[in-house]
Amino acid sequence: MSVNVECQKRPEGSKPRALRREGLIPATLYGHNGSESIQLIIKEKDAKMLLRDASPNKTVVNLAIPDLSWTGTTLIREVQSHPWKRTLNHLSFFSVPATQTEN
Repeated sequence: MSVNVECQKRPEGSKPRALRREGLIPATLYGHNGSESIQLIIKEKDAKMLLRDASPNKTVVNLAIPDLSWTGTTLIREVQSHPWKRTLNHLSFFSVPATQTEN
């Protein structure tokens, strides 16, 4: 099973709390280009739908970043949430080479 998600590049100097107040969740994509990482934002509604259908380290997520014209397969590596409020704080994605997803 794979899930499709669209993210946007996070603006320089944006504060995570301000983003969360606007209904956006900070995220990071690792491994898309060697050791580089990209700071992203995803709509809170989309993130909740993603986590309803996907589980960390198990579900392949097709991630699209239109700002950078990048599309690829990833895994959700980490989900950070508030301990008792259960609000999302951050998502981490790891890029997966296409040869590893064809099992």
